Amino acid sequence: MFSSFRPCLAFFTAALLLSPFSLAYQSPLSDEAVREAYFLGQRHDDSMARLLNCYTKVLPPPATGPHIYSVTFLTPFALLVQYSSRQSNYSAQQAEKDHYPDAEIVSIQIQVFLTPSYGAVIPTPTSTRSGSPIGYQLRPSVFWKDVKVEIFDGEKKLSTDSLSGEPTYFCSDGCILSGANIRLEFLATAFTSDTATIHVLPPEGDPVSVDFDLSTLR
Repeated sequence: MFSSFRPCLAFFTAALLLSPFSLAYQSPLSDEAVREAYFLGQRHDDSMARLLNCYTKVLPPPATGPHIYSVTFLTPFALLVQYSSRQSNYSAQQAEKDHYPDAEIVSIQIQVFLTPSYGAVIPTPTSTRSGSPIGYQLRPSVFWKDVKVEIFDGEKKLSTDSLSGEPTYFCSDGCILSGANIRLEFLATAFTSDTATIHVLPPEGDPVSVDFDLSTLR
């Protein structure tokens, strides 16, 4: 069991004392759940970070290849909390008007870091001439497209046209490519099982597989 489970359970139990709700993935969200998400987002304290931590699993670095650092499974409830936290002069009534039950989505986010074995600088293609010096070039910022992701609802493999990514950079005196964030979106109704599995297959190194127990996620 992941070590983050108990803090998450404690977080949800504390919220339960404020407002009753079931500890399970739900779509479409009830009016009560929409209000609960709104108020959690409007608290503007560390509860936002603690909440999102419950939907994220952090992975150890690999022996070789890029580091699949974290996988996040954001339910409609979590996304609504996130959205509410970004709004100012926002009311619970407006949150209810902004919510469209038929358009609820799940957002799966994968954070990738470059490593010493899979870095920002790579050799240029070798020349056919023997004795030619080895040149180097920057890794393309779209390297994340070589990271393959498979999503399963229970045993059923899902597909989506909503796949995007953006590079991340480390900046000091200058900026250098440090990794990427990959995002996939699905209609919330695509998930009908209690388990969601994310397989991530990097271009180098071992694949990783992460399971989410949807019965424990709000």
